[in-house]
Amino acid sequence: MDAPSPLLLGVHHVALIGADYARSKDFYTRILGLRVLDEHYRAARDSWKLDLALPDGSQLELFSFPGAPPRPSRPEAQGLRHLAFRVAALEPMIARLAAADVACEPIRTDEYTGRRFTFFADPDGLPLELYEIP
Repeated sequence: MDAPSPLLLGVHHVALIGADYARSKDFYTRILGLRVLDEHYRAARDSWKLDLALPDGSQLELFSFPGAPPRPSRPEAQGLRHLAFRVAALEPMIARLAAADVACEPIRTDEYTGRRFTFFADPDGLPLELYEIP
């Protein structure tokens, strides 16, 4: 039996809400190096929306909403557990984060794939992962 053709083609974007828009924008653009695609202030919501590009064509949407509640716990709250970024090598990105005073956990190895990874946090404590695929 032939497998059905896939209906889902990939991830288009992941949406994040930051507590401090300027701080989060700086983190994702200057520190992580994501490129700005578009930015809008939505007066009716008193909210910013920033579209950021990753090299593979996927995107991050960064929002600000006044009074947004904090994440209940890290990382085992229901919902998104963490966001993982694919990198060719961990060390250059870890060095870039360290230069910006962003701490990374010790490098671990995935017991199933043998790939190396580490976790760090964005300015709001959102757990982010670097996953090495050379």
